Amino acid sequence: MDKKPIIVIDDDDEDLELILLAFSELAMENEIIVFNDGLKFLDHIRSTEERTFFILCDINMHKISGLELKKMIYDDEALRIKCVPFIFMSTSDSSSSVMKAYSYGVQGYFIKPNSIEKLKSILHSMITYWSESQHPNF
Repeated sequence: MDKKPIIVIDDDDEDLELILLAFSELAMENEIIVFNDGLKFLDHIRSTEERTFFILCDINMHKISGLELKKMIYDDEALRIKCVPFIFMSTSDSSSSVMKAYSYGVQGYFIKPNSIEKLKSILHSMITYWSESQHPNF
């Protein structure tokens, strides 16, 4: 399995705690890098050469939304490829959010589940898929 870090961008402490617990219970060996602010993530990704296994991002955040963040990435040619795979996991199930996300080149859109078991199942599916899929940061 790919050992590059997984980045999680979410400003909700409870959601972050559950996501980190799920990764822990899945016995992930990858470093999990957490950003509670999309702008801090942008500073990081612009200043590092390190590639990621995947980026998991919320949509509903305070400073800039996940959709605004993804549009900024999409509009920046250097970041567009560097930030693949980029996956949304949000409580927002609006069709307009889904359409916007895919118009900005997102590689997945998942609704945050209500249980840790379902969350682990979704994360396991992501890990399995991106471990096998060819992509620019492979």
